[in-house]
Amino acid sequence: MGSDESNGRDSASVPPDLPGDVTPSSLPEGLVAGVTDVDATISARPCRTLRIALISGEASGDLLGADLAKALRRETGQDLTFEFVGVGGAAMRHAGVDVWWDCQELAVMGLAEVLRHLPRLLRLRRALLDRLMAFRPDLVVGIDAPDFNLGLERRLRERGVRTAHYVSPSLWAWRQGRAAKIGRSAERVLCLFPNEPKIYAQYAVDARFVGHPTAASMPFEPDVATARQRLGLAPEGRYLAVLPGSRGSELQRQAEPFLRAAALFRRAHPTFELLIPHASTRTAETMQRLWQQEIANAPDAAGDDRPSAEELRGLRAVSHEFAGQSHAVLAAADLVMLASGTATLEAMLAKKPMVVGYRIAPLTHFIVKRMGLLKVDRYSLPNMLADGDLVDECMQNDCRGEVLAARLRALWEDPARRAALQPVYRQLHQTLLPPEHDAAARALMELLNANDRHGPVPTAHP
Repeated sequence: MGSDESNGRDSASVPPDLPGDVTPSSLPEGLVAGVTDVDATISARPCRTLRIALISGEASGDLLGADLAKALRRETGQDLTFEFVGVGGAAMRHAGVDVWWDCQELAVMGLAEVLRHLPRLLRLRRALLDRLMAFRPDLVVGIDAPDFNLGLERRLRERGVRTAHYVSPSLWAWRQGRAAKIGRSAERVLCLFPNEPKIYAQYAVDARFVGHPTAASMPFEPDVATARQRLGLAPEGRYLAVLPGSRGSELQRQAEPFLRAAALFRRAHPTFELLIPHASTRTAETMQRLWQQEIANAPDAAGDDRPSAEELRGLRAVSHEFAGQSHAVLAAADLVMLASGTATLEAMLAKKPMVVGYRIAPLTHFIVKRMGLLKVDRYSLPNMLADGDLVDECMQNDCRGEVLAARLRALWEDPARRAALQPVYRQLHQTLLPPEHDAAARALMELLNANDRHGPVPTAHP
């Protein structure tokens, strides 16, 4: 006879993990009921779904949104699921976000560009606001794109929707007083740079330094050999990475001087080949058109400040273009020429010598200068972080092919100067690391737990 029968036990009512000498009759009545109902209690426990909207305005924000969605899932317990929606790109789609509009719809920059696209952007924001109110999110996170997102966040907050803003505008550079306005739009600001929360504190705005995710994802020492193998490049080749921008308007203004500079630089250093990563299919198509346009407009005879059509055709013949993979391209490069913006930070974290060039629309430049809106003399993130002239900047009227080429030549022909960059790059890299793992996700979960009518959100870190 089996042991259950010999002990007088009812195998259907006694959990199998009770000791063999314990029977229902030997336990208090309430405890027996609690033990036998454990499975039913677990299966009946409600599973809460958090609805999160992530609103990104460009390629770099798309990557941040994708990483944030993944981190939020990691930071939660078993009794919680997420539904992510918003505006983004391929990275956010791959991370499981239901992308309502592509972030390229928001990818305009500068006062003049915003004014030109303002009617379309306002229509999009109204449509997005209506759709978000119908969706009833638990939290809306605007990722960068402050001209678009802060107004959206303010309107949502006025309607009782919880909001946060990820990536602070550059308050240290211009219009520091915006901090108060940002505080009216977002309950919490997630800052990528350690000096930013102090500025917000002056305006009683809740801001947290969460570190720069790119600093956490990029190694202190770039693996050049692996990057070149991954990209199908010659191990011993010489490569100039060219990143003229991720927005169409940036490419329109900067492709010409960048391509001319690359051709003029290669005139002095003919072993160099070009590496060009594209943020999207759209930017790749725009770049192909600009290549053709530049070659068609080039003179037959070369000049000191202008490459010939033959030189440009030769440059294109040794150009390697990639869909995405900007980090691998930077790791593989010997030298970098790029537009001011997030890419300069990535080049610094890749420990690469660089020359920065940038043009904004003439009207935007006039307004900024005339109104004294710019509070710094430096434009690129490495120089702002170092509070000095760490890398060369060729801005506005200086962003010309012959000027960029001269700066590239001077940098490449000065090994001591390139070596001196390395310890500064490493120190800046260290200061940008997140204070804890998944710091941005944890800051948002903490915000969601504050005054939450549903009670604390289950997390993976009690």
